[in-house]
Amino acid sequence: MKKDYLELGQIVNTKGLKGEVKLNSFAEDDSVFETLDKIYLRRKTEMIEKQIEKVSYGKNQVILKLKDCDSIDEAETLRDMYLLVKRSDLSELPEGVYYIADLIGLAVYTDEGELLGKVDDIYSTGANDIYVVKDDLGKQRLLPGIKEVIQETNLEEGRITVHLIEGLEGL
Repeated sequence: MKKDYLELGQIVNTKGLKGEVKLNSFAEDDSVFETLDKIYLRRKTEMIEKQIEKVSYGKNQVILKLKDCDSIDEAETLRDMYLLVKRSDLSELPEGVYYIADLIGLAVYTDEGELLGKVDDIYSTGANDIYVVKDDLGKQRLLPGIKEVIQETNLEEGRITVHLIEGLEGL
């Protein structure tokens, strides 16, 4: 089931005295923040809408200036909040590209019909993603997100079909 909101990062600190915040981005491409007018900040059950005034970049972080956040004290109240965006505010993904949030929890089957478990997490290594598949007993299997292994992703059926290439069969 597709989520209406996707997490794009977490505010970890303030920058300067004029209300800017530093964000650890979860986005594959940080330029996505430049396309957004508004974001949503969440802490536990609280969720507030904020307008983006300016986007800049620091050392491995995105720096945001949010409307009505004009002092370090106001920015400090946003620390540790998660930044979300409405899925409808994002551009369409290319064919065969998925949001990680949509893949978590999908059942993973081999091309021979064996259930390996469910997608528990996905890590990006730069070269390719690594799918963490966990079975009912908690055993993890790491699968490379390459065409030779990931055969089919079917969000409607909630399943991924994989081919265990040499070296992955016994893991």
